[in-house]
Amino acid sequence: MTITLYHCMSARSFRPLWMLEELRLPYQLKMLAFPPRLTASAYLEVNPLGTIPAFLDGATRMTESAAICQFLAARHSPRALNVEVDEADFGAYLNFLHFGEATLTFPQTLVLRYGRFEAPERQQPQVVEDYTRWFLSRLRTLEPLLAAQAFVCARRFTAADISVGYALMLAQHIGLEASFKPAVRAYWERLQQREGFARALAAQERAAVEQAVPVMHVATATGPF
Repeated sequence: MTITLYHCMSARSFRPLWMLEELRLPYQLKMLAFPPRLTASAYLEVNPLGTIPAFLDGATRMTESAAICQFLAARHSPRALNVEVDEADFGAYLNFLHFGEATLTFPQTLVLRYGRFEAPERQQPQVVEDYTRWFLSRLRTLEPLLAAQAFVCARRFTAADISVGYALMLAQHIGLEASFKPAVRAYWERLQQREGFARALAAQERAAVEQAVPVMHVATATGPF
């Protein structure tokens, strides 16, 4: 076993965890309480940024969740979870792979920080409102696409769906799911029915119990961000 993934409950590191379970690759899952830079000082030796995830595969060290998904798909799932350069949807695949993080997850981190993680005197309701609207306006761009096709690209489930799917998972934890449009809602329901998704959920719950880490999802954590 060479792959190790450092993970907090339902944090961005859920993306590579979901990938690993879709691929059925052997791995070691190391659970940390959120935020690890404050709760596990030794983790800074693994990832000096103190962020989640940290992914180790032999000499490879990675900390960006969407990039880890791209790495795993390219290495372990050509023409399946990966979209190859000679496929018509290669550009769309890369775009949605990074759209899930840069466009859909980013505004939610501000909603979390200024709505939940900061001390009451530092919370910013206007920031929460503005970036909730930001997220939902960007999410609506997926509605016509997903009304016409089951997945975001290549007529199959790919790593790009895991990237976008995690953003929907985070939105559900935050309480934004009620604002999903019908096609996005149906898409999210399809993703949750995947065996790989269910295995990833079970894996993080099991590892948290075994490693005596609080079973608390990142969206419900409190304290400094």
